[in-house]
Amino acid sequence: MPRPTLKLPAKPATDDARSPRRKPLRGTSNTSKNAAAKRPPIAAQAPVATPRFKPEPTPTAAPVRQPAPKPAEDRARPAPPAKKAYPKRGIARSTGARALPPPRIYNERSVAEHESAPTAAPVPLAATTPHPVESTPDAAPRRPLNEPPRLAKRISEMAQCSRRQADEWIENGWVRVDGVVVTTLGIRVHPNAKIEIKEEASRHQSESVTILLNKPLDADDEAGGNLLSLIRAENRWDEDDSRTSFKATHLRGLAQAGKLDAGSTGMVVFTQEGSVARRITGDETRLEKEYMVRVEGELSPEGMNLLNHGLELDAVKLKRAQVSWQNEQQLRFVLHESRPQQITRMCQLVGLHVTGIKRIRIGSVSLGKLPVGQWRYLRDNERF
Repeated sequence: MPRPTLKLPAKPATDDARSPRRKPLRGTSNTSKNAAAKRPPIAAQAPVATPRFKPEPTPTAAPVRQPAPKPAEDRARPAPPAKKAYPKRGIARSTGARALPPPRIYNERSVAEHESAPTAAPVPLAATTPHPVESTPDAAPRRPLNEPPRLAKRISEMAQCSRRQADEWIENGWVRVDGVVVTTLGIRVHPNAKIEIKEEASRHQSESVTILLNKPLDADDEAGGNLLSLIRAENRWDEDDSRTSFKATHLRGLAQAGKLDAGSTGMVVFTQEGSVARRITGDETRLEKEYMVRVEGELSPEGMNLLNHGLELDAVKLKRAQVSWQNEQQLRFVLHESRPQQITRMCQLVGLHVTGIKRIRIGSVSLGKLPVGQWRYLRDNERF
């Protein structure tokens, strides 16, 4: 039996040899063919020249423009000032420093001096300084580098003490320089000078003192300057039983704590301790201040009550006081505050005239038998 033969259908005759399922080549599809058929022939289209590079224009001579004539106003204007001529940069460029401009002229006088000044020879640029320093005659001379040291510094280095202690030793006369006692602060000594210190200086310790003075009537209490002059060794009370010996350093930083009104006498306190001064003169102090006041006039029982409490000064009510008769001519005042002319003004409000005021006590420290015009140290058992 003959073997069957499989016959495939014949392929349609087409111009395109590619399979219809594949994407047709560009320009081979029916759509592209139809679009190409509608286009006009190439000969009918206008030729378009698209040069790749823009040709350079042919150079032609530009017309020369003649300047317009200037008006008469512009021709009459003065010529602009010439630019300032600065020196050329030379060596200064390599060093980083710029050349200096010429000096400025500020007024007519400097103009005349500048024109009349002779022209100096040019100075090399390397020899100039960018910021010259002018020396004035009023300037203080500088201290030389090899100036000898101060005496207090030498003492502090020798004795291993502070500068303040060294100054106290000098003021107290415990230091000799080449056999001579020196009491002046701030002097300088030669490095090879022989300095001797007494044994008293080694036993001395810095201390703060408080001094009581019985102010006389004729002494001025203005800023305490005149009263401070009364504190000296020969003016000390002979019966002062304090073990403190007077030294010149006790006058350093000595300030008056509280003042007395004009025409008043009695106790005045000088101290080197700020805490003592604050306890006496502070606004919140509660220390009692006792005065003996000599008065003239008649005082009614109602006036005595007002002196103790109820008076006002400068529209401010006074604190309660203790006022009583000491004798027929004196009143004893104990106040807890200090106002200017307080006792005198209080007495005037009740019809009394004050002839004398003496302060005899501040806190627990009393004036005692201290004579007028003399002073003593605050004892160890006394505290304000």
